[in-house]
Amino acid sequence: MNGASTSNDHIANKQILLVEGEQDLAKLVMLNLKSMNHDVIHCTTLQQAQQCLRNSKIDLILMDRMLPDGDAITLCQQFRDAGNELPCMMLSTKNSEADIVLGLESGADDYLVKPFSLLELRARVKALIRRSKLAEKQEHALKFEGITIDCNTREVIAFNEVLELTAREFDLLLYLAQHPKQVFSRMQLLEAVWGYSYSGYEHTVNSHVNRLRSKLSRNDLTSKLVRTVWGVGYKFTPPVAQA
Repeated sequence: MNGASTSNDHIANKQILLVEGEQDLAKLVMLNLKSMNHDVIHCTTLQQAQQCLRNSKIDLILMDRMLPDGDAITLCQQFRDAGNELPCMMLSTKNSEADIVLGLESGADDYLVKPFSLLELRARVKALIRRSKLAEKQEHALKFEGITIDCNTREVIAFNEVLELTAREFDLLLYLAQHPKQVFSRMQLLEAVWGYSYSGYEHTVNSHVNRLRSKLSRNDLTSKLVRTVWGVGYKFTPPVAQA
């Protein structure tokens, strides 16, 4: 693994929860996060993580999948089901496509396979924080026929129904809706929404698009908002007013 960068990262201080049972790795990760001017709370079990989430204001969580008292996917699903949109990155030695998709579908915003470069970890942490900061600065709403995407409340109201989207699903829909009918490749979406463009991670986009579509398809009027352009990527197609 690469060591900590000596450059000044100029990132506002955040409180990061690191849930990692491997002590040597935890020390390296903590060293890098602290060098980026972040505060780090370290715990080693799901039970400790749940207590930290209840008692501390956390801005970002990094958690190993396999912990002594269970799979972190359970914790991720729990706080997503509770409406918690805390940015979350999962760390794991499980590197099959099925495992990565499972992690993302549980609500994780990112999934980093061990062993990983600490420079890549730093870049991904910065990307997650940058996206959350951009979301905070948004002060407008996008409105289409029957649909409002409110950037202040981060709510999507479609035909008088509030859609329950994760933070990343909202970011993805917002970006596509900001460029209606424009076609984006998976790599373009990966860079714009996730903040990085590593080849081989396109499945991350596919997984989130599938989850987003599943929620949109519950209403016939929103089922075709995000369309596939075969061989190219995806686009947002606004609803057409009924005559």
